[in-house]
Amino acid sequence: MTMAVLNILSQPTTPWPTKTASFSLYSCNHYYTNCYMFSCYDRFSVGPSLSSLSKAVIGSAKPSFSSPMLPRSPKSGPLLNKLGMTSEMVAESIDKWLAYGLHLCRLFQLNELYLTIPQKARFYHYYIPVFLWCEQQISHHSSTFKDGEEVTPIVIGFSAPQGCGKTTLVFALEYLFKVTRRKSATVSIDDFYLTADDQAKLRESKPGNALLELRGNAGSHDLSFSVETLTALSKLTKEGMKMKLPRYDKSANNGRGDRADPSTWPEVEGPLKMWM
Repeated sequence: MTMAVLNILSQPTTPWPTKTASFSLYSCNHYYTNCYMFSCYDRFSVGPSLSSLSKAVIGSAKPSFSSPMLPRSPKSGPLLNKLGMTSEMVAESIDKWLAYGLHLCRLFQLNELYLTIPQKARFYHYYIPVFLWCEQQISHHSSTFKDGEEVTPIVIGFSAPQGCGKTTLVFALEYLFKVTRRKSATVSIDDFYLTADDQAKLRESKPGNALLELRGNAGSHDLSFSVETLTALSKLTKEGMKMKLPRYDKSANNGRGDRADPSTWPEVEGPLKMWM
């Protein structure tokens, strides 16, 4: 078990990103209460993308948990430090950490005995710490309600530049919440882009404005639809309550995009513990 703790907390032998990754956790105190944001500024990318790793043929002379990532001393990574997680804390729940790692291996179709160093860094220095932080926020949020009170879902937001892996992170978190039998819902700011027709009307109303030619810039989102959706999610507190989550199809209209047909939207059922 000691070796497993060292393996999880030791920093990788390959360097961390060439650009400094800076993380911040902060409460979001505006339209929604009990809303927490996890923000990663600059790029956080260790090694190849998971999509390419899942297709790679990976070999190793020894199982991953018998060879530490670096020196045999429990060095915590930058995110673990930020979250206040120590080697002692990990040691106390090492079985849980390894179990979560196994679930992620299944999700991404990787062999848990032959993980590469970048893969271990992604799982044990990134996905699992963020998941455990989310669990802490859920527990703290629930403790603020009295017995018999209706517990509203907690809102956790993830903010980062394009290409940082927000979608993949939330994909992993959503799977781990299913494993732990917590009901959650996920939405993206992209899901609230204007429909193709409304985007065309906006473009025509502002001729010559290059910023409104395509989606993505301020003004290209349906704000009233987003408020309506997020408000409905926050009220999904009872058994049997259901709603569909909007999705946006970026491939529609030759890449210009359009809101996906509502018949294809995923459905979630209450009571939600959280939504991201």
